[in-house]
Amino acid sequence: MRGTDRRSGELFSYIDLEARVRADHPLRSIRAIADEALGALSKDFAALYSGMGRPSIAPEMLLRAMLLQAFYSVRSERQLMERLEFDLLFRWFVGLGVDEPVWDHSTFSKNRDRLLAGEIAAKFLTAILDRPRVRRLLSSDHFSVDGTLIEAWAERPRVPTIRRIVGKAAEGSMKSFRPRDDDGSGGGGGGRNVLVDFRGEKRSNDTHASSTDPDAMLYKKGPGMEAKLCFIGHGLMENRSGLLVDARLTRVSGHAERLAALEMIEPFAERPRAITLGADRGYDATEFVEELRTLNVRPHVAQNVSKRRSAIDGRTTRHASYAASIRARKRIEEAFGWIKTIAGLRKAKLRGLAKVDWAFTFAAAAYNLIRLPKLIAAGAS
Repeated sequence: MRGTDRRSGELFSYIDLEARVRADHPLRSIRAIADEALGALSKDFAALYSGMGRPSIAPEMLLRAMLLQAFYSVRSERQLMERLEFDLLFRWFVGLGVDEPVWDHSTFSKNRDRLLAGEIAAKFLTAILDRPRVRRLLSSDHFSVDGTLIEAWAERPRVPTIRRIVGKAAEGSMKSFRPRDDDGSGGGGGGRNVLVDFRGEKRSNDTHASSTDPDAMLYKKGPGMEAKLCFIGHGLMENRSGLLVDARLTRVSGHAERLAALEMIEPFAERPRAITLGADRGYDATEFVEELRTLNVRPHVAQNVSKRRSAIDGRTTRHASYAASIRARKRIEEAFGWIKTIAGLRKAKLRGLAKVDWAFTFAAAAYNLIRLPKLIAAGAS
């Protein structure tokens, strides 16, 4: 029998949001883990808020909404609030009732920035990994480390190209990369979009800085590649389940990856038994390898033998565990790929080292939450 195409005129709904989300929905198990971690952070949340004044957005709701933003690739807080307005699944996950009003996007952003003060993103990542059913999935002996470039949110030009002056298209992020003594007043006419001849001008982080994000620095991944204003994100992965156990973001430099790797692995090396750390050939430096051995960490670093001598010799490569670490370390690229494509951090949406670092660490926590339900189910079977 054909149904009728008519709108329901019923004013009230008596079905609870809990009943509208199917029992086997993936977000159910994710929310259970997230709620356990958020419960462990209750004291940290309380320290960030005053006991007087109007109630703000509950930090637990705030973080659950930000998890949805990462899971579903929502581009902005404005779009997130719009989605919360009509999506019952989003309302259920965040904890909003059907009749509760959605926050204004500017209020949401302001409350999000408050969480920067308490390093909540890093504590949230740690709280997730500290759950008993998650802890048993982690390796305490074998780790991998790597870094990835996060493009900064720098100023883009009003016009797409300036071929008349330069002879080729100018990258938007480069327009804000100006001499440190430049006051930005220009002087050549044309208003904000004055044409400038950049040909022959040498630019470096020592003499130039971004006018829109001074923390971002000019960097390129390799010879012949484009230089961009960016940061560098670092991740430490345990090799058993491929979960990120530490994440942070720093300014770019030739030594940033190795320095961050030493800082991240040191807490895990404080034990009598040696642990291993896998890394790509960019970490093959004598000083780095010696520092790892001083920390009682076996350097399972890929050998870099292109026109140089590797710091890794047969004492390390002869072991079967070295080959296993070299294979396992590539899995960290899956985490970086998810963070940059699904969570939307290929290009930062915030400005300033502290804010971008917070967003990167939170995205690492979101990546772990996405993978945990299947890992926990596989471990229980």
